[in-house]
Amino acid sequence: QVQLLESVGGSVQSGGSLKLSCVISGYTYSPYCMGWFRQRPGKAREGVALIHIDDSRMASNSVKGRVSVSHDNTKNTLYLQLNSLKPEDTAMYYCAFQPGCHVFRLSASDFPTWGQGTQVTVSS
Repeated sequence: QVQLLESVGGSVQSGGSLKLSCVISGYTYSPYCMGWFRQRPGKAREGVALIHIDDSRMASNSVKGRVSVSHDNTKNTLYLQLNSLKPEDTAMYYCAFQPGCHVFRLSASDFPTWGQGTQVTVSS
């Protein structure tokens, strides 16, 4: 059974940076892809960034140029580096896992396994 364990988020001022991590356990097959999603207050969950085990990557237009997604295979850990943070980036951030990676897109419905979520708060 795949399990995802996210690091604690944090609070930063506008313009600051944060790095989130997500440890993945219980899956040893390939291929797969992993993603970061977020849910802002009063909004639907939205995709932030994806990475395939072959290192293909994708980011949403709202964060492109400000985020970097990466994966350390030796540590089975997914990362999301957030830079130049804005108050509108305040949200609960979730990592997600898709075995097989049949569809590579920023769609939450494609991902069956989720982390518990971690809060990121950006103050102006």
